[in-house]
Amino acid sequence: MKFNIATAFANLEHLCSIAETAEECGYDGVAVSDHVVHPENIQSPYPYTPDGQPRWQPSAPWADPLVAIAAMAASTERIRFATSVFVLPMRNPFLVAKAVGTAQILSQGRVILGIGLGWMKDEFELLGQNFHDRGRRADEMVEVLRTLWTEGMVEYHGEFYDFERLAMTPAPKTPVPIFVGGFSAPALRRVARLADGWISDSHSEKEITEIVGRIATLRREAGRDGLPFEVFGACTDIVDLDGYRRLEDAGITHMTAMPWLQAGSPDPPLDEKCDALRRFADQFVAKLA
Repeated sequence: MKFNIATAFANLEHLCSIAETAEECGYDGVAVSDHVVHPENIQSPYPYTPDGQPRWQPSAPWADPLVAIAAMAASTERIRFATSVFVLPMRNPFLVAKAVGTAQILSQGRVILGIGLGWMKDEFELLGQNFHDRGRRADEMVEVLRTLWTEGMVEYHGEFYDFERLAMTPAPKTPVPIFVGGFSAPALRRVARLADGWISDSHSEKEITEIVGRIATLRREAGRDGLPFEVFGACTDIVDLDGYRRLEDAGITHMTAMPWLQAGSPDPPLDEKCDALRRFADQFVAKLA
């Protein structure tokens, strides 16, 4: 079992120190969340709370994920960085390919592009993208990204994206893994067909174990069960070594944690964050590595 650190809502000025401390303590990765803006009056209901309200306040900090990853990669050597998750279909695929490919090269192969479809129609409209066809476009965008990251001249002809031969240079020498978030039936089918890994939301042990089992079945049906695959899980009711071992046996390769939140605060001072990282590492990371 390996561990990732979630940095959602953390002070942006703390991110590099968090990454450095996480690397020193043996964590495997750092995850960065994504939103561009927070409209004062959001028309779209948030799908992951009973009342449809977001889990954060309008003043919550959001880094540009790829800028943050580049900064953290420059101050570390080993630890990996994942977007968790990057709202792919509200972006231009050429700009995403260029930014992610550049980050992959400069980090020496330590970037994971974790993608989601997004839920906030308001944000899509502000960025000039169609909200209603985002699923089909996202599937095609994954193909476009992998095509653009190929060395030499490439072309693509699809429903939404169509281009003649061109090159995006330099191409990353290390392939960029693409993980998919979400747990709806369409999301899990997308994971099985296209993804190198799955990123969970917060689930109970029972829920996440059942979802991982469904993904395994879908990957077998898609003929992709022999390919490498990682699961980044977050579990609400596991707080001990035996529980983490059960999750590992069920196929969860990484657990995502925010140790300072477990200690009682969503954004404490930096020294408290780093102390919480060290305590969690002593208690779990070192014992399960």
